[in-house]
Amino acid sequence: MIEGAGMAVRVRPPGRPWGRSARVRSAALLKWASGAANSLDARRGRCQSVPMRRLLRPRKRVPRRAARTVVLDANGSVFLLRSDNNEVGVHWTAPGGGLEQGETPRSGARRELREETGWTDLEPGPLLCTWEHDFTWHGTPVRQHEHIYLTTGPHRGPVGDVRAVHAEDGILDWRWWTPADLADENADALWPPRLPELLDAVRSGWAVDGRPPVPVDLGYIPNGPAAR
Repeated sequence: MIEGAGMAVRVRPPGRPWGRSARVRSAALLKWASGAANSLDARRGRCQSVPMRRLLRPRKRVPRRAARTVVLDANGSVFLLRSDNNEVGVHWTAPGGGLEQGETPRSGARRELREETGWTDLEPGPLLCTWEHDFTWHGTPVRQHEHIYLTTGPHRGPVGDVRAVHAEDGILDWRWWTPADLADENADALWPPRLPELLDAVRSGWAVDGRPPVPVDLGYIPNGPAAR
């Protein structure tokens, strides 16, 4: 309990019932919160505590490099995978993931595409974009920098047994998204959020006459509200 300028703090040593409120002046509490004091006495017992600066300090995000491949079919639909992350919620993204030690973005995009879809006949084509975003990967907050490539392929589902890979990566579903699906403002979140805009330019350029798109650096994009 904390109240008023005098700030009454009620502390309870582990295994003991609640003790009396101890009156602590603001300056003393601020000193404790800054980490100069990390324990409080109550009823002749000692309550050990973690310095508040550790509790209040945001966890640093670990840099992570990743690559993906956007696959378009002959009608301009795009193949996406559905995930539900505990930090950012439900989202759809192209096949891909973190790079291995010493792996180039293009090589990583090829490997991840094959692991998550079973498609061994496709190769990452021109670079579509790069971007950075935050999420939590297996309990670790990361800031991920991604290269996203383009390719075309048949309208089909994953082949072979990809269930173990999907389970490990938190992939829950897959589907082909039409241009109309991507334009639906009520649809689930997309990674990156500007994917519909980028693919509109691709459909009128590279997909028609083979002109490689000019790669777009989207920079860092903060997350919107998590959807469940």
